[in-house]
Amino acid sequence: SRELFVLTYGALVAQLCKDYEKDEDVNTCLDRMGYGIGVRLIDDFLARSAAKKCHSYSETTDMIAQVAFKMYLGVTPRVSCSSAAGNEFSLILDKNPLVDFVEELPAERASLCYCNLLCGVIRGALEMVHLAAEVTFLQDRLKGDAVTEIGITFLRKAEDRKHKRN
Repeated sequence: SRELFVLTYGALVAQLCKDYEKDEDVNTCLDRMGYGIGVRLIDDFLARSAAKKCHSYSETTDMIAQVAFKMYLGVTPRVSCSSAAGNEFSLILDKNPLVDFVEELPAERASLCYCNLLCGVIRGALEMVHLAAEVTFLQDRLKGDAVTEIGITFLRKAEDRKHKRN
């Protein structure tokens, strides 16, 4: 459930901080874990949401914000397009449930991207529907920003792999 995840997420990040000295290593680990979750979560999302095929990056980003975030985290981020090409979007969260029980990051962990798991989840889920994307945090309330902002840059449609027969 959402509540259990939010309550245990802090313990997960704390343990990773003990296991890894460098924030970059913790960030990479959180992204990898999120990616694995996203790869599996997309099946649940498609089954539970009865979502139709999206025909544009804009529709895809709206689906992530309005359906997926609401379904799994109970929040609906605002979406903004930040490129003329229409392939760069921002998900803007006024409230991030993953930081409900976090006051601030320790000074020695200034480069920690506490919620980097979310970037991996989004990237993994998008890859499973054949959309390659870079997903990064652009702003973070834990670092003094007014909002939490996740940037999604769609790279290209991932090509279906054809298996060669010998």
